[in-house]
Amino acid sequence: MTGPTPETPAHGPQRAAGVPLIVTEDPLLLDDLLRLCAAAGATPEVHPGPPGRRSVWEGAPLVLIGDDAARRVRGAPRRPGVVLVGRDQDDPGVWRHAVEIGADHVLVLPDGEQWLTDRIADVVEGVGRPALTVGVIGGRGGAGASTLACALAVTSARCGVRTLLVDADPLGGGLDVLLGGEAAEGLRWPAFATSRGRLGGGALEESLPSLHSLRVLSWDRGDCVHVPPDAVRAVLAAARRGGGAVVVDLPRRVDEGVAEILAQLDLGVLVVPAEIRAVAAAGRVASMAGMVLRDLRVAVRGPHAPGLDGAEVARLLGLPLLGEVPAEPDLRPPAAASLPPGAAPRAPLSRFCRQFWDRAAASAGGR
Repeated sequence: MTGPTPETPAHGPQRAAGVPLIVTEDPLLLDDLLRLCAAAGATPEVHPGPPGRRSVWEGAPLVLIGDDAARRVRGAPRRPGVVLVGRDQDDPGVWRHAVEIGADHVLVLPDGEQWLTDRIADVVEGVGRPALTVGVIGGRGGAGASTLACALAVTSARCGVRTLLVDADPLGGGLDVLLGGEAAEGLRWPAFATSRGRLGGGALEESLPSLHSLRVLSWDRGDCVHVPPDAVRAVLAAARRGGGAVVVDLPRRVDEGVAEILAQLDLGVLVVPAEIRAVAAAGRVASMAGMVLRDLRVAVRGPHAPGLDGAEVARLLGLPLLGEVPAEPDLRPPAAASLPPGAAPRAPLSRFCRQFWDRAAASAGGR
């Protein structure tokens, strides 16, 4: 059980990464708190009462106070990031103690263990603003969604932004192949199939192949083509916590795992060739994705059928027009086989991607 106290805000300002502080003399409670800290990858500082040095009290990003120590910390300076932890769910005095010490939250174990583990992990990782997360989905097969997803990620990384490219289509052949890195060392989706709860963002990023200054989560060449929705949710949440940009190449079907991804996207891009059959197919894709995705826009790719420009495609689909994706012929010429989509800075596709990120960052408050 967790909850904000009546006289303090539920969410204070974010603090820098550091060492959590535990204040308690209850040996059983201390064992539980040390176990949760270990699960989150944190090594806390432990005191029976307010630390003798004021800098320790004020500098800790998170303070966990056992209900046995509430009276001993009444005189300590008020600060954000204080959690009062108890073991008795029926103790009515715990809320009064929380107000007296200015705690942000009251937590009762064992019900609140997952919440507290996540909060401690946030402290360890120094979590800031989540990554701007963009999903790219084709209106029909061969629409060019994977090419655009790769180009967006490559452009973001070239601008110095921390970037992850996620391949959510197990039947798409692998984005690592499109990037020329199918032999690169690192984990693929099947390695995360048993993931539950919270994953460390830094650990996830370091485990993935590094290609063209970005990290790539793709599929291997094995038989596994399914990752449980809980694992998909945990992986994408970890990817977003690191900040920067996350680009997801989405399949055209929407199952439970894809729905987990759609729910975490800031923006969806539907790539639609300017032809009648493609528009008809894209309408069905948009209908399915739009049930979960909050912001879906259409990017139109030529050549255009007569009378079917970008504005008309967007009107027929009832979606905002993001723009028209320029063709980038000869993406992988023999002389430059290692160049991925969007690698040529002056090419039309790269310019389109730069403009996309400029507009997306502006609409997301500078992320």
